[in-house]
Amino acid sequence: MSRCLLCESETAIQSWAAFFGAKDPLLCENCSAPLKKLTGPFCKICCREMKEAGICPDCAAWEEGIFHSNHSFYQYNHAMKELIARFKYRGDYALAALFAQDIRRMAKRLDYDIICPVPLSLSRLAERRFNQSEALIERAGLPQTALLGRRESDKQSKKTRAERINARQTFYPIRDAAGKTILVIDDIYTTGATMRLVSEVLQKAGAISVKSITIARSGS
Repeated sequence: MSRCLLCESETAIQSWAAFFGAKDPLLCENCSAPLKKLTGPFCKICCREMKEAGICPDCAAWEEGIFHSNHSFYQYNHAMKELIARFKYRGDYALAALFAQDIRRMAKRLDYDIICPVPLSLSRLAERRFNQSEALIERAGLPQTALLGRRESDKQSKKTRAERINARQTFYPIRDAAGKTILVIDDIYTTGATMRLVSEVLQKAGAISVKSITIARSGS
């Protein structure tokens, strides 16, 4: 019997559907209904929902670099915030499976050479027990190569919007990326500061372009 990954209620599908190869859903209807997919129009760079397609003010304000585009799936509403907190901060690794299909499908649409996770500092990794970025890539069944390390820093979740945008560089290269287009996979895109910092270091390592897939896109 299959059960919802969040509330553990039964999620079994009708027997006739299983006969045709359908799989039991990972979430029940009550838990999946509040999770809202992004519908657009979007900023063509960061996937922020807008009234009209174009480039949002945040992306227009960033300095030129090699960051190309972000691709997100869900709104960062209350339900998604709670789900990611359970996955990321309370160690529910199994929840990475919820996004595996979306990640695989998007990765197939994008041109890239290497998939790179966003690293955690040693203290943050010890605290959480796993890296959520690596978990998302692993559960999607995609290869990954660690190109970056990360110094100790304050938690992003505790920072204000201004502090995020003006965050100091905490990443550093650990492998060469000369001439490569890098795909970075992570959980949330908020201000874009993390991806810009990652891109800055990957550029120093020789990368020519950086794209990202993130589960949720915050409206802030």
